[in-house]
Amino acid sequence: MELGTELGYSIASLDNKAYIVIIGLILGIVTILAEPAVYVLTNQIEDVTSGYVKRKVVLFTLAIGVGVAIALSMLRILIPELQLWHYLLPGYAIAIGLMYITPKLFVGIAFDSGGVASGPMTATFILAFTYGAADAIEGADVLVDGFGMIAMVALTPPLIALQILGLIFKMKSKKGGLE
Repeated sequence: MELGTELGYSIASLDNKAYIVIIGLILGIVTILAEPAVYVLTNQIEDVTSGYVKRKVVLFTLAIGVGVAIALSMLRILIPELQLWHYLLPGYAIAIGLMYITPKLFVGIAFDSGGVASGPMTATFILAFTYGAADAIEGADVLVDGFGMIAMVALTPPLIALQILGLIFKMKSKKGGLE
């Protein structure tokens, strides 16, 4: 955890604050790629769907989703006026709305992925990184901004990104005459 905290603090202390958002995006992507539970989940999804939903597609979607969630969390640290509810309220409204138009298979996958995306790698290294960044930024609340990141990771990749992936699959299957 010490390394994550130091890294977050060092990058957030730089004059160009855009670096913390970009590094947050990259770390979010890399963290999911290093998360063992993600590989178990993606392999199970590919097995259960008999290869219809490819493991790499789900992995890519989760990685991009977590990267975006971390980048948005870093942006929230930089802009004190952005509150956690500004992300969560519309995010959950979108997620609930998507549930009605997304294939049920993907809704289930999305909700199962929430716990995996916010797993041990995210909850240790990225939380420490966020803590360090919030500590370096004047006006940021270390506790609120740090733990708000976990809520963002639990929302964005699984509940929004994977349901959007489900809509893409739905459109492709209609186009190909599969539905």
